[in-house]
Amino acid sequence: MDIKTLTYLIVGLTFALYIGIAIWSRAGSTKEFYVAGGGVHPIMNGMATAADWMSAASFISLAGIVSFVGYDGSVYLMGWTGGYVLLALCMAPYLRKFGKFTVPDFIGDRYYSQTARTVAVICAIFICFTYIAGQMRGVGVVFSRFLEVEIETGVYIGMAVVFFYAVLGGMKGITYTQVAQYCVLIFAFMVPAIFISIMMTGHILPQIGFGAELVDAAGNGTGVFLLEKLDGLSAELGFSQYTEGSKSMIDVFFITGALMFGTAGLPHVIVRFFTVPKVKDARVSAGWALVFIAIMYTTVPALSAFSRVNMIETINGPDASGVAYETAPDWIKNWEKTGLIKWDDKNADGKLYYANGEANEMTIDRDIMVLATPEIANLPAWVIALVAAGGMAAALSTTAGLLLVISTSVSHDLLKKNLMPNISDKKELMYARIAAGLGIVMAGYFGINPPGFVAAVVAIAFGLAASSLFPAIIMGIFSRTMNKEGAVVGMVTGLLFSAAYIIYFKFVNPADNNPEHWLLGISPEGIGMLGMIVNFTVAFIVSRVTTAVPQDVVDMVESIRFPKGAGEAHDH
Repeated sequence: MDIKTLTYLIVGLTFALYIGIAIWSRAGSTKEFYVAGGGVHPIMNGMATAADWMSAASFISLAGIVSFVGYDGSVYLMGWTGGYVLLALCMAPYLRKFGKFTVPDFIGDRYYSQTARTVAVICAIFICFTYIAGQMRGVGVVFSRFLEVEIETGVYIGMAVVFFYAVLGGMKGITYTQVAQYCVLIFAFMVPAIFISIMMTGHILPQIGFGAELVDAAGNGTGVFLLEKLDGLSAELGFSQYTEGSKSMIDVFFITGALMFGTAGLPHVIVRFFTVPKVKDARVSAGWALVFIAIMYTTVPALSAFSRVNMIETINGPDASGVAYETAPDWIKNWEKTGLIKWDDKNADGKLYYANGEANEMTIDRDIMVLATPEIANLPAWVIALVAAGGMAAALSTTAGLLLVISTSVSHDLLKKNLMPNISDKKELMYARIAAGLGIVMAGYFGINPPGFVAAVVAIAFGLAASSLFPAIIMGIFSRTMNKEGAVVGMVTGLLFSAAYIIYFKFVNPADNNPEHWLLGISPEGIGMLGMIVNFTVAFIVSRVTTAVPQDVVDMVESIRFPKGAGEAHDH
C-alpha cells in the first residue's frame, strides 16, 4: 500500500475511534459537559491531561525548534515541564478543593466580584484563541502533506471532526477521546524515534542514543558521537554550534519563566483537575500526567538531533557539495508541493544546498521536521502514516480542550453567573454548544491565517496566561489579603502590558523584532514573565490602598489552603 492510502486508512480509523467514543460518552448534563461528571479515574485523567497539554506545539513543532536552534530550544523543554511540576504541586489540589467548574468561576468567587469573573473570562478566551491558532495550523500542515490537499481544506476537515466530538460530548466526550489520542500520539512519536536511534547509534532507547556514538551500516562504532557530529556539521555550514546557545541568559531565563508560569495558568489544563472524584486524585492524576509527558519530552532532544543530521546529509550529500535536484530525495519533492520547503538555485548549478547566510538555497519550515523525519530516514510507509495520525491526535486533543474552555467561559461564567442567572440547565448546555461552534469557526480562521509557526504562537499564549491568570490564581490560593480591586487591576495591567509588547514586535513592527530593541533584552516569547511581575506588583500596591477582604472570603481561603475534603464541583 502507498503512503497516501495508508494515511487515509490509519487517520480514518483513529477519527472513527474518536467519534465513536464521543457518541458513547455523550454529555447529558452541564456537569458532564463541564467536568465529565467529576468521576474520571486518576490514571485515565493523567493520560487525558497529557494529551490535552501535549499539543501540536509539542508533537509537531517542539522537535523542529530544537532541531533548528539546538541548545536555545531547551527553554521550551525546561519551561513547559517545569510549569507542570508547579501546577501539580502548588495549584491542582487547592483548586480541586474549591470545587468550581472553571478558572473564571474560581476567580469570581474568590475575589467576590462579577468584574473579576468577567476579566478572567476575557483573559481565558484571549489565551485560548491565541493557543488554538497554533493547533489549527498544525492540523492544516498534517493534512496538506499526507492527504495532498490545500492547508485550508485540511483546516476545514479538522474543524468538522473537532466540532463533532467537542460539541457533542463536552468534557466527558473529550476526556475519553483524549485518552485514545494520547495512546495514538505517544506511539506515533516513539516508533520513528526508536527506529532511527537503532539505525544511527545501535541503541533502542533514543534517550541513550542521544549521548552515544554513531554506527556505520554494519553496526560498528565510528568513534564519532552524535552531538560531536552535529556540532561539526553546524560549524561547517555557518550555523552556531548545536550545543551552544545564541540567546542571552536573561532572555533564556524570562522565556523559561513565561512558559513555566504560563503552563500553571492555562485554563484548559487547570480544569482537568475538576474531573476527578477527590483532592487526592487530583495529585495522583498530576503525577501520572508528568510520567506520560516525560516519555515524549525526554525523547524530543534525541529525535531533534537525529533529524538534523539526516536532513543535512540528505540535502547536502556525503561530500557536502549539494545534491542534484534530479536525484534529490523524494521527501524534499513531496514537501515542496505543500510550499513548506522551497529551493532557490542561487548559483544555477542544479544542486540543492543548505547552509547559513547567503550560500543557503533552502527555505525549510520548522513545523515539518517531525512529520518529515520518517521520510528523511527512509522508514516504512506505515510509520509515515502513523506519524500523520499522531500529529492529528496532538492537534485535535488540545483544540478540543481549548474549545471547551471557551464554551464554558461564555455559557457558565458570562451567561449563567453574570448576565442570565435564571437560565435553565438545558439552555446553558445549548449556549455552551453554540459558543463551542463559534469558537471552532474562529479557530479555523486563525488556522488558515496563522500569525507564526506553531510553537512560537503557543509560546505567546503561555506568556499571556503567565501575565494575567497565574498571579490571580496563586494569590487567590495563598494570600488572605489580596482583594478584588488588586486582582482585577493586576490582571488587566499584566495582560495589556504583555499583549501590547507582543503585538508591537510580532505584528505592528516585526522588522524591529531584534535584541537591540527589546526591553531589557527580553523577547516577545519571554515578556509574559515580566508581565507577571508587573501584575503581582500592581495587585499588591492596589490591594494595600483599597478595602480589606471580607472575613467570609478570608475563611474560604483558609479552607482551600488545607485540602482535607473533596468538594464536588458545584454551582453554588
